[in-house]
Amino acid sequence: MPSFRYRATSASGTVDAGLITARDIAAVHRELRAQNKTPLSITPTTETAGTSQAQSRVQGVEVDIESARALLERVQKPSKKPRVKKRVDANDVLRFTDELSVLLNAGLPLDKAIKVQIDSAPDGPVRSMLETLLENLKGGKALSKGLEQHPGVFNPFYINMVRSGEASGHLSQILAEMAEYLERIKAIRSSVISALTYPMILALVATASVFVMLGFVVPEFEALFEDMGDSLPLLTALIVALGDWVSAWGGVLFLLLVAVTWYLRRWFATAAGRQWLDLKSLTVPLVGSIVLRYEVARFARTLGTLLHNGVAMLKATDIAVGTVGNSLVRSSLSDLAPSIKRGGRLTNALDPRVFSPVALQMVRVGEESGALDKMLIELSQVYEAEVEADIKRALTLLEPILILGMGGVIALIIVGILMGILSVNTLVV
Repeated sequence: MPSFRYRATSASGTVDAGLITARDIAAVHRELRAQNKTPLSITPTTETAGTSQAQSRVQGVEVDIESARALLERVQKPSKKPRVKKRVDANDVLRFTDELSVLLNAGLPLDKAIKVQIDSAPDGPVRSMLETLLENLKGGKALSKGLEQHPGVFNPFYINMVRSGEASGHLSQILAEMAEYLERIKAIRSSVISALTYPMILALVATASVFVMLGFVVPEFEALFEDMGDSLPLLTALIVALGDWVSAWGGVLFLLLVAVTWYLRRWFATAAGRQWLDLKSLTVPLVGSIVLRYEVARFARTLGTLLHNGVAMLKATDIAVGTVGNSLVRSSLSDLAPSIKRGGRLTNALDPRVFSPVALQMVRVGEESGALDKMLIELSQVYEAEVEADIKRALTLLEPILILGMGGVIALIIVGILMGILSVNTLVV
């Protein structure tokens, strides 16, 4: 009879794996059900029950299975103790959402699905959070109520999406959509960070090179230029003076730069600093249009997703406005909920300074056709594609600008030194 390799969850919530010999896959299902196990995956295999006790031949060498497993455990054993996380980050939320949707789709009850995640989670804040969620479920509370106890991890958008899934009975489907949404945000953030990495490294290396030349290289030529006096070329004199200043005050300048950076970070965390930064991010050429379209895309996707999953219009609008990061754009949307509550249309309440005529037209078509959620999601997809294209285009231009700018500064220093050396040779002749 054929053999089948299976993975299944037991009544206690743990994941078991093993080998079953049966007539077909249906017979394997019946056998697992008889053992109070819920199958997760079943695949045909050529293995037999005695294979695990046999020996395998690898490149002509007899290797004992138990010895091989012991060696693999030594290879996989970490050389140092893994670092314990201090908080639950966005990657943990994505992993939790994706795994929970898969387990629920496989037929596991919600409490057993979370129990499976607890068993596989390392010690730390993620495991503690999952244990708290399981305790709330055992106490008769809904999952959304448990998520509300972790406001720093799960935002109102996430909680209301879960609540809509619980109300509609399609929690696994809602979680799958949430996992896709979070994956999309992660992909956009990762693409921007990876694209910015090379220009940032290039700028740091070029800046360090300029300071090294001014602070260490230029002072080496100062003794050569001392006897020239006023006959020293102006550019060489300026570079020598700048080199002396950097050499004398370079440490103080570095400490001052660190202090200014620390102060600006503290100030940007205040309301006034955040408002100033949000204003500048919208008014800087090229960057302003990208930031504005990104915020509109985030608002449209959030509102469209909530409406698509049955969240009430007023509640969905409040949540969507709260997800907008720029304080000025968020302020322009603050009148949406009151306007809709008075019976107004969403299109009339949207600020035309924030939403382009094309965006307003798409929202109007969605309202008139009764497919507002679909049109909002489509609008977000269009804006997200434009934002990604503009970011790539801007970064493509940034790299040669940095190279030419820093290369020009270094070339200017070298030319100034060469002019001084040529002047010395002329005087000697």
